[in-house]
Amino acid sequence: MLKHLWLLFAQIITALLAVLFIISTFKPQWLNISGFGSFGQWGSLSTITIRESHVDPSLPNPGSHHEAAKKSMASVVNIFTSKNTPKTKKKNKIDPNQEDPLFKFFFGDPSDNQSDINPNLGSGVIVSSEGLILTNQHVIEGADQIEVALADGRKTKAILVGSDPDTDIAVLKIQVPNLPSSITFGKIESVKVGDVVLAIGNPFGVGQTVTSGIVSALGRDHLGINTFENFIQTDAAINPGNSGGALVDTRGHLIGINTAIYSRSGGSMGIGFAIPVSTAKEVMEAIVKNGGVVRGWIGVEPQNISTEMAQALSITKAGVLINGTLQGGPADRAGIKPGDVLKSIDGKNISDITELLNKIAQITPGNKVKATVNRKGKDIDLEIQVGKRPGPKNR
Repeated sequence: MLKHLWLLFAQIITALLAVLFIISTFKPQWLNISGFGSFGQWGSLSTITIRESHVDPSLPNPGSHHEAAKKSMASVVNIFTSKNTPKTKKKNKIDPNQEDPLFKFFFGDPSDNQSDINPNLGSGVIVSSEGLILTNQHVIEGADQIEVALADGRKTKAILVGSDPDTDIAVLKIQVPNLPSSITFGKIESVKVGDVVLAIGNPFGVGQTVTSGIVSALGRDHLGINTFENFIQTDAAINPGNSGGALVDTRGHLIGINTAIYSRSGGSMGIGFAIPVSTAKEVMEAIVKNGGVVRGWIGVEPQNISTEMAQALSITKAGVLINGTLQGGPADRAGIKPGDVLKSIDGKNISDITELLNKIAQITPGNKVKATVNRKGKDIDLEIQVGKRPGPKNR
């Protein structure tokens, strides 16, 4: 009998708990009346206490470069180029299914396409109220169409004013109403190693992006990127698509045109290079005024001299070795011969090929310069009438 009573009591308790569970789930307000509110709210919080900032959101954050970015971002544009190339059929790669009518119905006939469009992207900087844009020559090289996207979302066609492959600078022109303000040119003389800089561009086509870093070095050359090199090195992240974009200081002033990265993976490794604003400005003005850059040239094939080479050939290491001269060119007419070591131009010592190219390029064609060469251990003074550097050959 007692056993049956305990069994009945357990069943009643189980039934009451089941009813209580159902009520707490579907009608928890009934439990508040019955004094069981704490069971219905078990494990929950009725209030949350947090701390909120009372800082005026219009005030800049300490150390922020927002104002510099805001000042210069409107002047940076995205550049999209395309090149139409004839479509070539590769017989060894034709899918046999392409002749199947069902295949053509669902996937189309590849032979219908007469050309491929190869897109490319980069960045540029509005530098004048006339709509002139600075970018890299390699961004627009070979392009049939150039489209510029402004920071406000507008898009327009651009025309190529001119380019200079030797420095990788190109100048574009656009015509749009209410053109954004052009960027302010900075002074390259004020740029120092360790200065904070911002790189603005369109990396990988994701949209306008700002990265920050410092000036890692100045005057970088011997990189094999351009004929004439004098790069600003920075660790601000520069990636594909950033080419032609702006490198600005903390005032938002332009100090360089981003042009190249050192990378083994295709992405940023903290070593980027920008063309100094002084070079970009000089080249732009020459392109606008003369249609291109006029540089001096003497027609030689120079080679840097290593210590081992100097010992093996019994020549001086001070200068550059002339491997050859262009027949009838300025150096040839002046009497320079293969095997000579060119030591100085107008009394200024030459230490390597880069220095020789830069010194000669700065001389106006037609002017005469004094050159000192060492031939078989003897210094000889010659006079060279500098010629005009030929333009790049069509590829």
